[in-house]
Amino acid sequence: MAPEDKNRATAAAILPLVGGAANVDSIAHCMTRLRLGLHDRSLVDDEALKAIPAVMGMVEDDTYQIVLGPGTVARVTPEFERLVEESREAATPAPASAPTSGPAPASDPASASASEAASAEELASQGAAMKAARKAKNATPFKLFLRRIANIFVPLIPALIGCGIIAGLNGLLVNLGWLTSVTPALAAMASGFMALIAVFVGFNAAKEFGGTPILGGAVAAIIVFPGVANIEAFGQKLSPGQGGVLGALGAAVLAVYVEKWCRRWVPEALDVLVTPTLTVLVSGLVTIFGLMFVAGEVSTAIGSFADWLLANGGAGAGFVLGGLFLPLVMLGLHQALIPIHTTLIEQQGYTVLLPILAMAGAGQVGAAVAVYFRLPRNGSVRRTIKSALPAGLLGVGEPLIYGVSLPLGRPFITACVGGAFGGGFIGLFNQLGDKVGSTAIGPSGWALFPLLDGNRGLGTTVAIYGGGLLVGYLAGFLATYFFGFGKELLAEFNVSQEPAGATASGAPGTATGTASAPAPGPGPDQTKEPAGL
Repeated sequence: MAPEDKNRATAAAILPLVGGAANVDSIAHCMTRLRLGLHDRSLVDDEALKAIPAVMGMVEDDTYQIVLGPGTVARVTPEFERLVEESREAATPAPASAPTSGPAPASDPASASASEAASAEELASQGAAMKAARKAKNATPFKLFLRRIANIFVPLIPALIGCGIIAGLNGLLVNLGWLTSVTPALAAMASGFMALIAVFVGFNAAKEFGGTPILGGAVAAIIVFPGVANIEAFGQKLSPGQGGVLGALGAAVLAVYVEKWCRRWVPEALDVLVTPTLTVLVSGLVTIFGLMFVAGEVSTAIGSFADWLLANGGAGAGFVLGGLFLPLVMLGLHQALIPIHTTLIEQQGYTVLLPILAMAGAGQVGAAVAVYFRLPRNGSVRRTIKSALPAGLLGVGEPLIYGVSLPLGRPFITACVGGAFGGGFIGLFNQLGDKVGSTAIGPSGWALFPLLDGNRGLGTTVAIYGGGLLVGYLAGFLATYFFGFGKELLAEFNVSQEPAGATASGAPGTATGTASAPAPGPGPDQTKEPAGL
């Protein structure tokens, strides 16, 4: 089957299981998940979705999120959108034609259409009430703010990854002295986006906060304009890029508020001329003579604190960060780290925090392998682990978290212990002067190897990161094998979950087990998790 046909087949399999096109309110995707806004959650067939080979799991938040994995989700989502559009067009009733003589039809299309419209209206009403209840439960002001911040930076991740890999390739070629005529071009490709990242942040921020995106980008562009080097603020000359992404974020949000004020008070006849002018003028002046300096000081403080933390307490800091990252993800608080990562990449060329945080996934892998050996009779759980383990090694942790460790309870805690030891290992080397960083955010696990950078050469950096993964795997395995199961848990789950006479013919190829998989706790569809990993 051609890749396009495979992706369309996956989308076609998902659509009826989420209630059809009429039940889909919105469609989006992140690095690993298809995110659907649904009118009526009760129309979703969770068990049937689990059985689709491409589906790794489900997470429910303010949207219903289907985990497909990196790469796959970017290909399935457009096919899903096309299918929804085609279904809606096919369901649209044809214009009424002039009455004709002859026997009346057996059924009245107009009444069928009215019935369909009535049912759709009823569906929307029920879904709106359910959606409002879910949002009220999770929509604390702080989490909503963090989600907005994530929505600004997450769309930039593909460019960060691509440019980061090119930067790593260029550094390798420069160190080896190969292709010297090509390396300047690679350097331009790797650095061009980072030089203008403030503009993209401003554009996305204005869009997210309800303003005109291009005005947010225009104000943020002031920060990277070379001519600001001739301007003095707070008794010192400004430098292009001062304030970085934090300054761009503040400038764009300010521009949104100025624009909204202008839309309210400027006469409509003058709006097209006055509003954009005042927005750029007022926001630009505040940015030049205030935000650039303040954001620059904050950015410098973030970089200095990260360096100080790992230089003086690297092992302890790494242990805490690696151990607490997954609970932070469960609470949605990990989104606060995105602008910090981006600021460090902008300042130093890499973020020293991401390789440490990536050890949380290593602990999950080790814990899952331990569960596999501790439950030799539970074929359902073992199939889930075998199918989800490759994704876990590549840094996609949702299938192992929501399909194995979190429902079992204690193995989730011991997996965090594995992440803590892996993070402590990398933090220790940072404390000894061997920095290990990532030139982009997003990937984890083995997928992070192409993005590694540091201050001791690529070989040393790769060796330290690889060592951290091994420590995380081993610590997660040992902690889970010896401390992850009590007698009651073993007695309950170390038994065959297959009904008498059942076969495992449907199990191979599934990513989250079969419909007969155990439900030791809240399953993937019952677990609330804020925006994605």
